Amino acid sequence: RKKENFPPDVSVGRLVSVPPPSSQLDTRDKLWRLHSALEQCHSLLERAIAKEEEELCGEEKGEYENRRKTVKDRLLFLLNHTRELLRAADSSSIFTPSLDGSELDDPATLFQLKWWVYRIFMEVKYWSQTAITVLQELQSDTAKTPSKLSKRSARR
Repeated sequence: RKKENFPPDVSVGRLVSVPPPSSQLDTRDKLWRLHSALEQCHSLLERAIAKEEEELCGEEKGEYENRRKTVKDRLLFLLNHTRELLRAADSSSIFTPSLDGSELDDPATLFQLKWWVYRIFMEVKYWSQTAITVLQELQSDTAKTPSKLSKRSARR
């Protein structure tokens, strides 16, 4: 943002489309919402990387490329773990809403491309921070729920 002189107070807006948060959602539903958002972030990031490589013809090397790869790898790691948590929660299906078609238009100028990539990184940041909250709630809920094994032990 600083390198490209993007104003700090500009509203970025959401690129990811998931149901709005609700206190009525149980932990599994929050996990599904998170997984869906992370899946969309991954898809957007893949598309942005391909578009950057196409437009910049490999000019962006070095530190930026390394950081971008790190973000992509960590996002994929988080995505895989939320998928496994959903499977462990016996979620019958993992449905991911499609992206809004208007956001899939290719940026026309280099500045628009950079702004679009910036917005994608802001989505990844937002949903990564949301993951911390949801996973902490999941851990808290798990700690509150006694396991079946401990109930059996108590009966003996």
